[in-house]
Amino acid sequence: MKSNLISKSETTSLLKTVSEKWGMRIPKIKNLKVHQILDDAQIITGQGIKILKINDEYLPFLSETETLERFPSVMVDMGAVKFMCKGANVMRPGIKKFTEFQEGDLVCIIEESQHKFLAVGKAMVSSSELENMEKGEVIKNIHYISDKFWETGKTIYD
Repeated sequence: MKSNLISKSETTSLLKTVSEKWGMRIPKIKNLKVHQILDDAQIITGQGIKILKINDEYLPFLSETETLERFPSVMVDMGAVKFMCKGANVMRPGIKKFTEFQEGDLVCIIEESQHKFLAVGKAMVSSSELENMEKGEVIKNIHYISDKFWETGKTIYD
């Protein structure tokens, strides 16, 4: 794995892009480091932040609870957990509770017993559509506990 610090201008540009995509203010951070995992995937780390970039998608890393709490979320029942940790998409029957989100938004998936973050995905429908659904896919699972990014991320320290 190749890791390198990025320039101030690259850092500013990257944080601006992430702020816009996530719809939240991200404080200025110095010394952002990019860890190249795969050709199309990087983990970006800095003081108080860890971002997973897959292609053009920026995701909050699953270890960053404070960041994850700022995103919309769905709570899944315990029956869905083992499927989520193998990369399955979130299906309507497994969802117990949810906050408001739009189609295309990044949504965090939380399990109901310990309220731990299991995955980050992209909404395939809006929360208002979800209310009227009985079955079907709701969230595309992109980053989940035990995936290759999670395992690699555990080896990166700033």
